[in-house]
Amino acid sequence: MKNHRPDGILIRILEEGYRMRAWHGPNLKGSFRGLSAQEAAWRPSPRRHNIWEIVLHAAYWKYAVRRTLTGEKRGSFPIKGSNFFRRPAILSERSWQADKRILEAEHQRLLDAARTSLAPGAPRKKITRMLYGIAFHDVYHAGQIRLLRRMAGKKR
Repeated sequence: MKNHRPDGILIRILEEGYRMRAWHGPNLKGSFRGLSAQEAAWRPSPRRHNIWEIVLHAAYWKYAVRRTLTGEKRGSFPIKGSNFFRRPAILSERSWQADKRILEAEHQRLLDAARTSLAPGAPRKKITRMLYGIAFHDVYHAGQIRLLRRMAGKKR
C-alpha cells in the first residue's frame, strides 16, 4: 500500500494496529492468535481482566468510534453492556471463536466507516484524532495480551 494521502495513511495505521504486519511487533489480532478458550480465559488474579475480555473490550471501542463517526445510536453492539464484558460466561471454543468474530466484524465496520468519513468533502472534525486513538488502543492491548500470555507461561 503506497498511498501517502492522509486518509490512506490513517487506514494503514488502523490495519497495522489490528492485522497487518507492522514494525512494532504483534498487532492486536496476532497477539491472541493460536490461543485456546482456556488460555484466553486465564486471569492473573480474580480482579484482573483476561485476554478474552480484552478482545471484546477492543471490539466495543471500535464499535464506539464507528458510532461517533456515523452518528449511529447506541444499542447495536452484539453483547449487552459496555467497555468490559466478564468472560467467559461458558468456557467453550465455540464461544471464544464467536467473540473473536465480533472483534473482526467490528474492525471491518470501523474501516468502512473510516473510509466514508475520510472521503473527499466529508467533514473532518475529530476524525483523525479518533482513528489514531483507536489504532493506538489496539497496539496497547496487543502488548497487554502478550504480557498476559507470558505470565500464563505461553511463550508464543
